[in-house]
Amino acid sequence: MGNPLLHSIHVHPVKAFRSLSLREVVVEPWGPAGDRRWMLIDDGGRVVTQRRRPRLALAAAEPLPGGGLRLSAPGGDPATVSVSVPAPGGRTERVEIFRDKIDVVPAEDDTVHAWCSAFLGADVRLVHLDDPATRRPVDPGFALPGETVSLADGYPLLLTTTASLDALNALIAGGDHADEGPLPMNRFRPNLVVGGTAAWAEDTWSRVTVGEVAFRVAKPSGRCVVTTTDQSTAERGREPLHTLGRHRRSGDRLVFGQNLVPLTPGTVRVGDPVTVLA
Repeated sequence: MGNPLLHSIHVHPVKAFRSLSLREVVVEPWGPAGDRRWMLIDDGGRVVTQRRRPRLALAAAEPLPGGGLRLSAPGGDPATVSVSVPAPGGRTERVEIFRDKIDVVPAEDDTVHAWCSAFLGADVRLVHLDDPATRRPVDPGFALPGETVSLADGYPLLLTTTASLDALNALIAGGDHADEGPLPMNRFRPNLVVGGTAAWAEDTWSRVTVGEVAFRVAKPSGRCVVTTTDQSTAERGREPLHTLGRHRRSGDRLVFGQNLVPLTPGTVRVGDPVTVLA
């Protein structure tokens, strides 16, 4: 197909909360500015995501000047939180995000912890990744030396394409759960969505530029139960995992989209040209 362009940009200020659409974003070495720098942890210090708590899809976070957030959710008043930066030797907390153990800074406002706990109906706390340049390396099996990541699942950015979603929805329409489709792109929680490609073209990419920013394609994105969660209702179904299992297996993974690592910093904008370098 013709001229691939950046179709949309999405960030997630709090991991697992609703996505926020932008017209442009600064790409930092560890991912889009403001993306997944906050997350919730449970009383055992483990990350809380939509895998266990689909209701998180209903919560929103709006960035505030200085790096803080305004949190909101249906049926309640909003809450605000400011960034806590530990002084040298100040308090951080060791937490677990999947297989990684990293140091984060707990929010200092007990009101915010209470707000999050009341929303989920569980004891949770909000924490902040203060130094993404040093706290968490990219999976060493797919990383170059020195590459780090925010609180994303494993890589700085996730790219998907509109053509691949169209192809997947066509497969769903011809399958056992056609009533669940077509699915919107927000089921896959990408950062960058590209239009103007052939379906599944991104499977063949190893290096691309989006506007002024170059990226390395690290690996296909293995998909989990979060993709079956309606991001507007928090209800779960069977798709797309049922159809991905039939048509998009790579080893023991069901794949959709590609994980990216920035090679250069810069700003990407909706409408930017996308060039496949290799």
